[in-house]
Amino acid sequence: MAIYNLGSINADYVYRVASLVQPGETIAARSLDVGLGGKGANMSVAAARGAARVVHIGCVGADGDWAVQRLTEYGVDTRHILRGLHTGHAIITVDDHGENAIVIFSGGNGEITPDQIGAALSGAMVGDIFVTQNETVGQVDGVRMARELGLRVCYAAAPFSAQAVQAVLPHLDMLILNEIEAQQLEAALGRDVGDLGVADVVITLGSRGCRWIGAKGAVEFDAIAVDAVDTTGAGDTFTGYVLAGLDRGMPMEQAIGLATRAAAIMVTRHGTADVIPDLKDIQDRFGGIAG
Repeated sequence: MAIYNLGSINADYVYRVASLVQPGETIAARSLDVGLGGKGANMSVAAARGAARVVHIGCVGADGDWAVQRLTEYGVDTRHILRGLHTGHAIITVDDHGENAIVIFSGGNGEITPDQIGAALSGAMVGDIFVTQNETVGQVDGVRMARELGLRVCYAAAPFSAQAVQAVLPHLDMLILNEIEAQQLEAALGRDVGDLGVADVVITLGSRGCRWIGAKGAVEFDAIAVDAVDTTGAGDTFTGYVLAGLDRGMPMEQAIGLATRAAAIMVTRHGTADVIPDLKDIQDRFGGIAG
């Protein structure tokens, strides 16, 4: 089986500064870290590190060959990442108090075409998984094609937009969102998230764990207590591992358990895609892995 991910690919430029820049001000950064980012790339890496076969559908510029190479090294099938004008990127400044300011440029994430999505999905099989997020164009085309081909369709509703969720909702088998996003969606649609006609809804609750709303109703899962140093990418890691577990034939409860352990390790590390744990990390930290 396989996971097809229509997802963003970004270069994250993280500058450490004494204070955030003010209008008209020029300041010097103390350091610069450049890493692979984007919710899509993070989820592809997480799913691949969870032992799933992952096909990434995306676009980068000529300046993004290093990102494609990095994804390949992590075990992601990158044959359907095309070349556009620019690679998406985020310019992130972080001050001494941990506050940040972020500018995002979508770049190639906004250049993906329906033909590209269709070409990638031509190799899919009934029962494969399709996932996308709200950081690329083509989301509606992607979920519609995937549903018509008999794939299990998942939407990770971030960055959150109620309008974006509503547009893909008729085609979804699974919806993953955090607690605040769930509240915003309920307010926008006037319905409980458990009444949207989606077979599986997973609501992440941060340090409190998550809630799965499925055929048997709502089930709560506790988080694992760790000393967190950086929550960046933890949600993406969780989503990628849930899908990897399902792709490997795990029941939802077991997939969520695996994903919870992966996310617990992730928050103890600084960084995003480049520090997502693999199955050996999880086994070394928590013992044997079923499935």
